Parts: sequence; structure tokens; C-alpha cells
Amino acid sequence: MATAQRVRVPSAPVPIERHAADNLRFIRDTMERAAAFTAVPGWGGIVIGVTALAAGFLASGMPLERQFSIWVTEGVLAMLLGIIALRWKSRRISMSLVSQPARRALLSFAPPLIAGALMSVVLYRVDQLRFIAGLWLLLYGVAVVTGGAFSVRIVPVMGLCFMLLGAMCLFAPASSGNAFMMVGFGAVHIGFGFVIARRYGG
Repeated sequence: MATAQRVRVPSAPVPIERHAADNLRFIRDTMERAAAFTAVPGWGGIVIGVTALAAGFLASGMPLERQFSIWVTEGVLAMLLGIIALRWKSRRISMSLVSQPARRALLSFAPPLIAGALMSVVLYRVDQLRFIAGLWLLLYGVAVVTGGAFSVRIVPVMGLCFMLLGAMCLFAPASSGNAFMMVGFGAVHIGFGFVIARRYGG
């Protein structure tokens, strides 16, 4: 009696198109990570957020001129803290600040901030300080979105949050400007900074 032999049915081959698509997706993701500016400092953002909340509490209830002075001081402090945190993280992850991704991100980040500084001088000279908070939030958001286009995906999302707050602030009562800046430069920085620090190495 003949022994029944198992007939092995060959498994269906994976279509070459699927292999090609998977390979292209892997290559694209790898190139995006290589071209992204990943030195955005999450912990630095948290520290900046804390100092912004302190500035906001200090400025609460004060005249707009005094609030303006406090927030300008906070802006200078935040810029210094940001530079320190940026250099620390770039060294930590061995990413040069003169690399192509870094140059593209920083050069895209700077113009909206320069525009904001110039507009702040103009508004101060014509005694229209009630628009300063909305302007700062809006143009800082633009800077984060444009610079974040060359960074990790969460950075432009943070910029859009700043832009939304800035747009709302421009149409809100002047007395709410300080609160909007506390939410933006304080809470948004802290929240997104924590996510960036946890997901992207500091």
C-alpha cells in the first residue's frame, strides 16, 4: 500500500510592487530623519515656559507699559535660555549647528522673529501696546511653523497652537493679553517641551 505523501503547495509570492513600496517607504523615512533638525530642545522649552509663567504672574494687574517691559525682559531671557539649550542638545546628539538641516531650520525661524521685533518698535512708538501680545504669539507661531518644517513633526503643530492663540488674542480685550501670553509662552512651551524631551531625546 503506497504511503500518502504530502504535497507541498508553494506559498503565493509577495508581489514585487509591495516589496518596492516597502523599500521606498523605508528609504523615505530614513532620509526624512537624516534631513530633519532634531536638536529642538524639549527641556529648554520647559524651562522657558516656567520663566514665562513667572513673568506673567509678575505682570498681572500692571499697566500695559509695565507689562511690555516685563515681557521684553522675559523675551531676552528666553532667547538666551533657548540658545544654551539648543547648543547643549546639539552636542548631546552630535548634531552640528552648521549642518544643512540646522541652517535651513534656523534661517526659516529667524525672519518672523525679526519682523515681530520691528513691528513691536512701531506699535510702541504709536502707543498701541494692546496689539503686542497677539502679534508676538502669532509671529512666534509663524517662526515655529516655518522652522519646524525642517524639524520633527510635532514642532509645526506647536507653532500652529501659537498662531491660533495669537489670532484669538488680537480680537480679545487688551486686558487679556498677559493671560494669552502665559498660556502660549508658558503652558504651550511646557506641554510640547515635555513631549519633545520624552520622544526626541531631551
